[in-house]
Amino acid sequence: MGLIVSILVLSFLIFFHELGHFLAARMFGVTVEVFSIGFGKKLFCKKYGKTNYCLSAIPLGGYVQMKGQDDLDPLKRSNDEDSYNAKKPWQRIIILLAGPFANFLLAFILYLAIAFMGVKELAPVIGKVAPDSPAQKAHLQPKDKIIQINGMDIKTWRDLSEAIKNSQGPLIFTIQRGDKIKIIKVTPKVTDLKNIFGESVKRRAVGIMPSGDTVTLHLNFIQSIKYAYDKTIEASYLIVKGLQKLIEGIVPLNQMGGVISIVQVTSQAASVGITALFGLTALISVNLGVLNLLPIPALDGGHIIFNLYEMIFKKPPNEEVLYKLTVGGWILLLSLMLFTVYNDILRIATSG
Repeated sequence: MGLIVSILVLSFLIFFHELGHFLAARMFGVTVEVFSIGFGKKLFCKKYGKTNYCLSAIPLGGYVQMKGQDDLDPLKRSNDEDSYNAKKPWQRIIILLAGPFANFLLAFILYLAIAFMGVKELAPVIGKVAPDSPAQKAHLQPKDKIIQINGMDIKTWRDLSEAIKNSQGPLIFTIQRGDKIKIIKVTPKVTDLKNIFGESVKRRAVGIMPSGDTVTLHLNFIQSIKYAYDKTIEASYLIVKGLQKLIEGIVPLNQMGGVISIVQVTSQAASVGITALFGLTALISVNLGVLNLLPIPALDGGHIIFNLYEMIFKKPPNEEVLYKLTVGGWILLLSLMLFTVYNDILRIATSG
């Protein structure tokens, strides 16, 4: 069941990406010759207007084939008024941006759905107090629930972490211990911690860990919109930062995962519940949007660079250079795909 859910999620994400391209192309009067759900051999096709809507054998995503444009033949051209090539460079750029934009929009919608269902966060309840830490010296205890810090209401562990990280000087904790409310003064100390990329960072800390208890936040409409927007921006920043750390060599290449990893984590999320599945799907959707904006010739980002070149220099790129760059882009992408699959298989083999 998990495998089926994973395939459906991946297919839907890529389909939504291609739908973005399709709608933008039609907005500018570009004929879309084929809109296929899936790849490979066409199992069923129905023509409406000038577009063949097809269902293909390999149920992983889909593609749109616009008149005068073919990823497998970068030199294909058509000068007809309804072709992709006949449009102005800025119009082509919007068509290209529409795919990644659709992925960001989908992530926003999924995060909004999570907000409407109720956002589950770690509760601000202490699970463990580190020995010789400021928290232990201040006599904080496991099961203490932090209600306020310096008069600011604390509803989640994230609130607590942000309050400590951004603070200066001693902190006044208002806690609930059993049926009693206590006021405790805690002085954080600057500690060497590891961030999500494994880097050492200095941060104010008090030496407590969460209990694992959760709290459900019920947001109103405006709060839900803000939550969805913030989570989409946060996910985008995280992925861009991850790519940067990968290029800098801080994140090792063997940490890169591919389709197999996506299937595994999607299956796990599906088994946890709809909220976890929506959250992971939103993250993968943002990932797909960001990666497609990379300036690699075979991706949307690469085509955007070519069109920017045409806008600036008032002429299309040299055909020979365009062809070689596109072929190089495909070789790079296929190499990365094979490498990530190799990483996935090696990870499974060594963990077994």
